[in-house]
Amino acid sequence: MPRQPLAATIAVCLLLLSAQHAMAQLASPRNGHAYPGSAIRIVVGQTAGGASDMIARMVAQRLAEAFKQTAIVENRAGAAGNIGTEIAVKAAPDGYTLLLSSAGPIVINPSLYPKLGYDPLRDLAPIAFIATSPLVLVLHPAVPANTVKELIALARARQHHLSYGSGGNGSPPHVTAELFKVMTGVQMTHVPFKGSAPSVVALVGGQIDLSFSSVTITLPQIKAGRIRALAVTSQRRSTVLPQLPTMVQAGLPGFESQQWFGLFGQSALHNEIIQRLNGAVTRWLDSPDVRRRLAGEGAEPGSLTLDEFASFIRGDAIRWARVIKVSRATPD
Repeated sequence: MPRQPLAATIAVCLLLLSAQHAMAQLASPRNGHAYPGSAIRIVVGQTAGGASDMIARMVAQRLAEAFKQTAIVENRAGAAGNIGTEIAVKAAPDGYTLLLSSAGPIVINPSLYPKLGYDPLRDLAPIAFIATSPLVLVLHPAVPANTVKELIALARARQHHLSYGSGGNGSPPHVTAELFKVMTGVQMTHVPFKGSAPSVVALVGGQIDLSFSSVTITLPQIKAGRIRALAVTSQRRSTVLPQLPTMVQAGLPGFESQQWFGLFGQSALHNEIIQRLNGAVTRWLDSPDVRRRLAGEGAEPGSLTLDEFASFIRGDAIRWARVIKVSRATPD
């Protein structure tokens, strides 16, 4: 066969193989039906009962309704969310294993842990920006401080004696507390837990002194008077805790930290699947009922496009890398 026709034949075969691969990704490998043809698994790298778990279960319900398929949440906690994230990264890029993650495993852990089994910017594809939620600075009632300024004065007078809890190394509560230490010059002892919910239980029980925790899971304890809230970490006051000042209003100019939640797939996931999932989630987030439900939990629905979400992730990673470098934070 002449060389030029042979080359053309090879090129055509490669194009056909590429097209077949793309179509295979859009079809279920389980039964040949269009995606999704069977159950969808959403991996969460945190324990049940926390904010990520709550958001994941809402998203799973939405996907089940939108696609008429079962959607389950699988909690694979451990190593500050790294275990669950790595499981999702290494799954087949077919749209049947997704990741619901907060900021920690995506933009914080790469700077905190010297070795990770994944690179979020390389290995994960953003699917939908779900929601944002401020953290709230909460104390055990036995801590004698009623304002942020009083807490700072107390911490300076009792160097190393105050302890703060978090949902684990690299979690937003962890690095937010490190930001607080950098901006105020105080020292506190970090006590990591395997999830946000256990850290709040420890705070209520007096095992730790304070925490920057999710509004979502602390709200019932605040209302019951079991813990004392001082301020929120967002730019604006919380709609569910309007009596609390922001950290800026409480005397720390420039202090801001938001917890966010996103849905991710593998970087090799076909764009058509990403678009289908994104469309189902964003239409759901536009629902007044969903907005009211999130607002009742102290969260706001995400409003970023896929490109904006990807850009936001890159910027947030740079921001927290600086905080970790200055604070010299390490996994405890």
